[in-house]
Amino acid sequence: MKGKHTSTSSRTDLERVTKMKDEEIDYSDIPPLRDDFFKEAHIRWPEKKKQVTLRIDPDVIEFFKMQGKGYQSMINAVLRKYVEAHNH
Repeated sequence: MKGKHTSTSSRTDLERVTKMKDEEIDYSDIPPLRDDFFKEAHIRWPEKKKQVTLRIDPDVIEFFKMQGKGYQSMINAVLRKYVEAHNH
């Protein structure tokens, strides 16, 4: 699908980016960190996930399994986006 951007495609030239040297990276749009930046920082560990039994249509689960390793985390991410979109 040339010219179309899908959720599985990227417009990033990964080959070019991989070959870049550190000094070739432009950081000019990143503001400098002040000395007090980390003073009020807190480590936030993700909550432990709950194991559940869930009935999912066969074609839906096959779709996610075809995405490869981490398909359960992907299902969780999709559900999280749904919750965020409906939790104004």
